[in-house]
Parts: sequence; structure tokens; C-alpha cells
Amino acid sequence: MRHLLSLPRLASRAFSTTVRQMKNKVPDKQKVFLEDNGLPVHIKGGTTDVLLYRLTMTITLAGTGFSLYWLLLASMPKSKA
Repeated sequence: MRHLLSLPRLASRAFSTTVRQMKNKVPDKQKVFLEDNGLPVHIKGGTTDVLLYRLTMTITLAGTGFSLYWLLLASMPKSKA
């Protein structure tokens, strides 16, 4: 019971400790994305963005091809033998 009574004091102590200041990285990222280097904005982030873009395009094209295959298969009449 004693631990439950001291909980508010512990909680306020945990939140009142000094927080280390984090550097604002937004201006640095803005410089990268705003520079004119001929790249589209969706791949200016680097290698990770390029890989995610290619993975997304691969999945999209594979899904489109798969859908078209099944549409073609469904549009063919069944042969009555």
C-alpha cells in the first residue's frame, strides 16, 4: 500500500527530470529535398527511398499482371467437350 501512495511522487519526479535537447533536423532535410539535382522528390531520400520505390513498382506491376491474367482466363468460354 505504501508503494501505491508514493506513486504520484515518483511519476512527477520522472517527468520533471531534465530532458536533453534534441537538434532540429527539419532544416537539414528541407535542404536535401529542395536542392535541384534532377531527381523526383520520392527518391531524393537516398538508397532506402529508391529501394522502396522499386519494390512498390514491382508489386504494382505483378498485381496488375496477375489481375489481367485472371480477367483473360475468366473471359474465355469453357470448352464443352
